Amino acid sequence: MKLGSLKEGGRDGTLIVVSRDLKRAVRASGVAATLQQALEDWSNVAPRLNALSESLNDGDADGVFEIDFNALAAPLPRAYEFVDGSAYLPHVERVRRARGAEVPESFYTDPLMYQATSAGFYGPRDTVKVVSEDYGIDLEAEIVVVTDDVPMAVTAEQAAGHIQLIGLVNDVSLRNLIPAELAKGFGFLQSKPRSALSPVFVTPDELGQAWRGQKVHLPLLTHINGQWFGAPEAGVDMQFDFSQLVAHAARTRPLSAGTVVGSGTIANEDTSKGASCFAELRTVETLRDGKPSTPFMKFGDVVRIEMLDCDGGSIFGAIEQRIEQQPLP
Repeated sequence: MKLGSLKEGGRDGTLIVVSRDLKRAVRASGVAATLQQALEDWSNVAPRLNALSESLNDGDADGVFEIDFNALAAPLPRAYEFVDGSAYLPHVERVRRARGAEVPESFYTDPLMYQATSAGFYGPRDTVKVVSEDYGIDLEAEIVVVTDDVPMAVTAEQAAGHIQLIGLVNDVSLRNLIPAELAKGFGFLQSKPRSALSPVFVTPDELGQAWRGQKVHLPLLTHINGQWFGAPEAGVDMQFDFSQLVAHAARTRPLSAGTVVGSGTIANEDTSKGASCFAELRTVETLRDGKPSTPFMKFGDVVRIEMLDCDGGSIFGAIEQRIEQQPLP
């Protein structure tokens, strides 16, 4: 099934079940008011949502309406936790090599992860607000999974059973603020503003054979201002699968239902597949030419992130956002 949220009913939105072709939807109010509420009682609520999904796709549901993507909030307008990994080592290796640094051996056996911003996510058509272009505005096209309640210290095998939904994220980064923050030795804060989520999250079964080994085996397509930017294969060069990422996050603490776990920027060894962020492209340029030639994003630029199934249909719907200046208060 495919689930989304309308921009109504409060900060957590109103849960809807969406048709497989992303054209129609029905409110799930009789089952759960919000997606967060559904996830907190997933074992009981999921079968009822699935029945509503089957009714919708069969054309038997009541209260059906046409989807307006501009009316959609993020499926989870806010989450208790968003932890973002960096599971694609080609990205890590290139960035470090470009600045003359070695990749520590631990990176190959222990996932990189940080605590990201989760108090509010942009909807799939919301503009990205940034104060200044000097911050180095970048997208990061990634996959996320969403969990139910995950006990502390689960194994990767156990963690796999707690992955309930899959979606996409534009993990916005302000690249020119990152070096000074990391130099303090205490992680990201100002350089990681709000991110945007795909129009819908889907249950793993919606992906069919593309979901195997706890990875998504499809390309993630990004366009900038209508021009192809990249389509790296998400199932290739992923050092840690999603069950390993969830287990890593839960090593010393339980994860609350509705926790969002990100893959990190998708990148392949094969650079002909393009990039999922400007930092990646600029790194390839630096390694090739000695310096980057592509600037970061400007106000007015539009980013589109989407994943298509084997028949060319959109799975999650597209994140499509314009970059705009945030006026000072």
